[in-house]
Amino acid sequence: MFITGDACRWDSEASATKHEWTGLPQLPRDQILCGDSLVLLSSLPSGTVDLVLTSPPYFRQRDYGSGIGNETSLRDYLEALLKVFGHCVRLLKPTGSIVFNVGDKYVQQGLMLIPHRFAIAAMERFPVRLVNAITWVKRNPTPRHFRRRLVSSTEPFFHFVVSDNYQYFPERFLRQATSSEAPRRRNRIGQRYFRLIEASTLTPSQKAQARLALENAIAEVQRGEIQDFRMKIRGIHSVPFGGQEGGRNIHLARDGFTIIRIHGAQLKRDVIETPVESRKGCPHRAVFPESVVTELIQLLTRPGDVVLDPFLGSGTTAVAAKKLNRHYLGVDINPDYCNYARRRLASVALQTSLLDMTLP
Repeated sequence: MFITGDACRWDSEASATKHEWTGLPQLPRDQILCGDSLVLLSSLPSGTVDLVLTSPPYFRQRDYGSGIGNETSLRDYLEALLKVFGHCVRLLKPTGSIVFNVGDKYVQQGLMLIPHRFAIAAMERFPVRLVNAITWVKRNPTPRHFRRRLVSSTEPFFHFVVSDNYQYFPERFLRQATSSEAPRRRNRIGQRYFRLIEASTLTPSQKAQARLALENAIAEVQRGEIQDFRMKIRGIHSVPFGGQEGGRNIHLARDGFTIIRIHGAQLKRDVIETPVESRKGCPHRAVFPESVVTELIQLLTRPGDVVLDPFLGSGTTAVAAKKLNRHYLGVDINPDYCNYARRRLASVALQTSLLDMTLP
């Protein structure tokens, strides 16, 4: 059951003039709504959002001023999150996605598993399916030293959908190395295999044959004929899967090595590695990394789609959406955060990629 609320006030990015807002027949676009998400989202029209991407306040972890995160019990905190999640499910188009980044917390030296409790409860209560639990690896976690546990340096991003027809563009997600990085990688590729060949128990003839095959595979990568390759050397690597006649196991037994050529782009893993971000003069103490937001928006939306963040904070989701030529709608209960986000948005220019421009 979705919660309804009283009329509340909203502000447009383009104007500081305040208007009474009692629910609109169409979804507001490119705006920041300042108020309680539970109240504001209840008046928005159903089936109008392409992507919900958000990071709710952590449970009793930081002082965000007011709203969710200040509950006295974990049960109340999860219930508040699930009520907002229910609105997000209602607002989502059948082709859309919901991505929630939920932080964890230690209580009495024990990890609470808050993100996973939330994800399980969301799937039990709402008609959603979990596509991925994407792990954000923080390259620069807070440097704390604990005597009895390791430093926490990861957080999950849960990707939910409401149908099998969700938009998905993996070719944009975590694109390959930049042009300046690619030549350095091509120059190094395969070099360790030369050392392994020399250290192996292959006969001199087999070693010579292996070196020649390795040189040919490296040349294929450098010419762009294959994306990558793997080499298996008898006595050093495990036996590859598939041992039928003519397969890789036969090559390994006969020649002492086999080469596995990889065609196409590298696999897109469910891991994003990026530093924690901070912004000078930002009133928000936990800034959403723009690089993570950018990757997820590119993975799950097209230009012109609508991206909603019901816990906008410093405005990163809206900023990334605007740069990528998506419509944005942000909600936050803290007026200082809303004003800061509007100032960030006012300085943003569109950065539509060539790949976006070529899509139908």
